[in-house]
Amino acid sequence: PHSRLTIIGRTRIEGTNLNELCQPWGGGGHSQAAAVNLREVNPLEIIEQFINQLKYQIPQPLTARELMSSPVRTIRPETTISEAQRILLRYGHSGLSVVDETDKLVGIISRRDLDLALHHGFSHAPVKGYMTRNVKTITPLTSLPEIESLMVTYDIGRLPVLENDELVGIVTRTDVLRQLHQVGSGFFGVGSGENYCPLPMNNITGEITNLQQRLAPELWQLLTRAAEEAQKRGWHLYLVGGAVRDLLLADKDKSILLNDLDLVVDGFHKSGDVGGGVTLAKALQKRYPKVRLEIHGAFQTAALLWHNDPILGSLWVDIATARTEFYPYPAANPEVEASSIRQDLYRRDFTINAIALRLTDIPKSYSAPTPAQDEPGISPNHQRIQGSQNPKYDLPLLDFFGGLLDLRSRQIRVLHANSFIEDPTRIYRAVRFAVRLGFEIEPQTEAYIRYALASGVYERSLAKNSKAPALQTRLKQELKYIFQAPYWQRALQLLGHLEALRCLHPNLHLDEQLWWRVRLVDRWLRRFDRSENLRHWEIILEVLIAHLAPEERGKVAENLHLPLDSIERLQNLENAQKEIIESLPRCRRTSEFVRLLRKYNRGMLVLIGVHSPRVIRRQIWQYFTIWANVHPPLNGNELKRMGYKPGPQFKEILQALLEVTLDGVIKDEEDGRGFLEKYYPVGGDQKF
Repeated sequence: PHSRLTIIGRTRIEGTNLNELCQPWGGGGHSQAAAVNLREVNPLEIIEQFINQLKYQIPQPLTARELMSSPVRTIRPETTISEAQRILLRYGHSGLSVVDETDKLVGIISRRDLDLALHHGFSHAPVKGYMTRNVKTITPLTSLPEIESLMVTYDIGRLPVLENDELVGIVTRTDVLRQLHQVGSGFFGVGSGENYCPLPMNNITGEITNLQQRLAPELWQLLTRAAEEAQKRGWHLYLVGGAVRDLLLADKDKSILLNDLDLVVDGFHKSGDVGGGVTLAKALQKRYPKVRLEIHGAFQTAALLWHNDPILGSLWVDIATARTEFYPYPAANPEVEASSIRQDLYRRDFTINAIALRLTDIPKSYSAPTPAQDEPGISPNHQRIQGSQNPKYDLPLLDFFGGLLDLRSRQIRVLHANSFIEDPTRIYRAVRFAVRLGFEIEPQTEAYIRYALASGVYERSLAKNSKAPALQTRLKQELKYIFQAPYWQRALQLLGHLEALRCLHPNLHLDEQLWWRVRLVDRWLRRFDRSENLRHWEIILEVLIAHLAPEERGKVAENLHLPLDSIERLQNLENAQKEIIESLPRCRRTSEFVRLLRKYNRGMLVLIGVHSPRVIRRQIWQYFTIWANVHPPLNGNELKRMGYKPGPQFKEILQALLEVTLDGVIKDEEDGRGFLEKYYPVGGDQKF
């Protein structure tokens, strides 16, 4: 029978919210204490629902599966000490798991073990003589307290995770410390282990809630479908990089339509190999038949491209498997391998771009709906999942490197000290993001930039290696991004302040003269090439390169792989400028000026203009603004009507008409006809 029911609740369990549980039945209070009064209800049913929902709010204990890193870097027992040391250096690990030919774990060797062996001269000895064989292991279900106890009791820095005797992951002391620090540091978080993110209470946008509501619904639907496909295969899927950064910076009350998304597939403890990104992209292509699929690179990165789609607009979605990278030498292209999401985020440039939003395995949030009026207080259990209207649950954020704090502090901070030595384009990316977002480059990061530039490592790398893409094609691409942006002048000033133009050439500095020239060329291009027949960003770059000694200009242009016309302009600039400076003062008639300047294309004249004395610059300006726009009063069609037959003479007659027009000899069509009758009679001999 139905009767009255009063529920009074208090809780001190972190993560629970009694107010949220009571509100659907008309009750309320606050998160730690709330109450509700109900009439004509079945008490046992309501209490059971209430307790189930409260249990669901209580965070589950963390296990090794949630803490561990996967896949695990392994070596064979016969691997030499020196090779093991090289692998540690390459991947930044503090120890390696040793497995036999059946991939069964047989030992662990730490950096300390390797250092001692090297110190005693055993670089060529196999690691099996130095590894620890009595290895303590755990299972994916081992709890965090048990892991802590093992590490403290046995002074262990890493615990391999075995499932059915298969090595599926490893939990390190760092994993445990990170988790303990996050739980007790005054932050609240979403997720756990690899999926845990500390979120500062007073963060950059107020409350980080409902990030998906800041994303345009059509994009959210695309991401939901991608997550479904990944989850079918036992993978995690993450939105990473700039898209997450821009969502966090966006107004929480408005949705934004991004046009560039980066997705990362992480096999986690399931099978996710190097081709995971391609597999997922092909699955999405079946759902979006009109999308174009591109697969590129040895690592099998996939891209889905929509162009002027009625729903998604122009959208580029990159999908890759989580990977780690290693630079064989400074400014090289990195070598990449499949890895975990944590390693994938660590390889990125700045903390604000190393935040990930997990899209898969989204926990469900129980919430009893408002009871029907005819049956107050009685309703079946109702699940509201992420992505429904007014969801209560935030997508799990991964922020291992303090990116959220740096977003709040509005600063650009690099992830590790060697970042700029490995990849100089990151200097230009730091500047681009700082200026575009209105951020500051963090002082230590600026110190790393200046050290890398002053060290001479880039010059040595170019001299030693035939290819250094980060100082060639990739550097050119970053310069293009900057010079095409509306804020390019502020970015160039910051590059000059950092002395970063040395990446182009050791002697290139943004002095007052060069700064004046780039601003002048910008005015000229906006005035004389509004239709952008020239590539403005390339002309600006050519002005920078032209500031070098003439014999260096072509070398720099070729190193950057500039187009042939740019290389030729820079190589020929000195001779062309010399000819114009010497010849223009000898020109007496306007037509002579025009005849001389017409020998050169518009790009060359712009370069000559900004590098020449004022009197020459003024005449080139007049050519662009006045003389280049003068046309003869008669054209080819009118010549035909007058009886002239098309042929080589046409060009000669039109050129003669233009010159006398420029010189003021003729002013209109009547003057032109008279000029032709006198000097170029139809069927007669040329007299002009």
